[in-house]
Amino acid sequence: MDAAAMEAGRKLPARHGGHPHGRSATGRTAHGMSSSSLRKKSDAALVRKVPVAPLRPVLANLQEVFLGTKLAVLFPAVPLAVAAQCFRFGQVWVFALSLLGLIPLAERVSFLTEQIALYTGPTVGGLLNATCGNATELIIALFALLKGKIEVVKCSLLGSVLSNLLLVLGSSLFCGGVVNLGAEQPYDRKQSDVSTGLLFLGVLCQSMPLLLRYAVGAGEHAVAADTTALCLSRACSVVMLLAYVAYLFFQLKTHSQLFEPQEIDGDGAEAADDEEATLGLGSALFWLILMTVVISVLSEYVVGTIESTSQSWGLSVTFISTILLPIVGNAAEHAGAIIFALKNKLDITLGVALGSATQISMFVVPLSVLVAWIMGVQMDLDFKLLETVALFIAVLVTAFTLQDGTSHYLKGVLLLLCYIVIGACFFVTRQPAGQGNNNGASLDVPSSSVSVQVA
Repeated sequence: MDAAAMEAGRKLPARHGGHPHGRSATGRTAHGMSSSSLRKKSDAALVRKVPVAPLRPVLANLQEVFLGTKLAVLFPAVPLAVAAQCFRFGQVWVFALSLLGLIPLAERVSFLTEQIALYTGPTVGGLLNATCGNATELIIALFALLKGKIEVVKCSLLGSVLSNLLLVLGSSLFCGGVVNLGAEQPYDRKQSDVSTGLLFLGVLCQSMPLLLRYAVGAGEHAVAADTTALCLSRACSVVMLLAYVAYLFFQLKTHSQLFEPQEIDGDGAEAADDEEATLGLGSALFWLILMTVVISVLSEYVVGTIESTSQSWGLSVTFISTILLPIVGNAAEHAGAIIFALKNKLDITLGVALGSATQISMFVVPLSVLVAWIMGVQMDLDFKLLETVALFIAVLVTAFTLQDGTSHYLKGVLLLLCYIVIGACFFVTRQPAGQGNNNGASLDVPSSSVSVQVA
């Protein structure tokens, strides 16, 4: 650790210092605390043995960035993926190695965001967590849009929401319930109520273009132009982003106490240690930019090889995008959510699962639609009937599961079984030929139709 970083760390306020709601002075969120469960302290003894003194700060920096995580064993997958692409080892290898390489990179982005937040204060830190928490999904979506693979974008984002609501939350509640059979597992319902309310709004906005398409197809209504569904999707996307901005203001300013993870006695010292800066601000920014670039490269590999992998493995692109990509891409935060559930800290677990699902549904999805608009790509919010119903059921089941403020392992079992059923449905489906990138934006109605007519 360099001297500047150590000095900055000593100047930082303590965790419980002075905030009116007891909130961390760095704006630390449940997502960040979950990722911290996968970190480990670097051993500085080896660095001190280096005879060349000017090299020690550099080596300490590299050690903290690359070895300060329990997922460091997966870092070799990053250069192997690049080598597989350069030397044409096979697109399946490129796909698999790129997915593995994204796992530690996603965790490191969370770590670097936390380091920057230590210098910028709670508001900026919270905004960084709110925008970089799902950077991997956003980057993959952008590269898929550049290649015109709209269905990959939709399925991967839908899969992230389903994975967080059913797989992550279900496995966390199940594991936490089994380990804590003799202990009560309470959690604050207020946070989950806010998140599920936003998720229902997201489902409503995504359902409107689908319902409009079916209403027009059944002859019950008519529209002025065949791009009406696309315009409706863009308007709904703006509404979703406005709701997300209001949610951030609610979370970071007016009601921040509702989102502060509650700590069990004895964790205070550990939390204080976690909030001591280990990197300088300039170093953290440099590594954050570099990690984002590497994630972009691997994301481009994933998007470019997904169809070849689909053919090689005998799986549909829909299944790979909806099930496999979210499971692997979010493995780091998923593991953290389960770890805190085992420690009976369900507020943090709920903050990770519901917070990530809300961020994808209310920020990444509408942002993708608007970015596609800027790029000239006709992406809408029509996720098709099967996908939209699956999303609605997932949100509904999650809302009912969390309504009483306590948890047990059976709730986790039910959520997991719901995910298995939905996953099996996507496993047996096959995309019709020629519709892999159909955006479904147009409506099969005469161009001369005007206004809305009720049959």
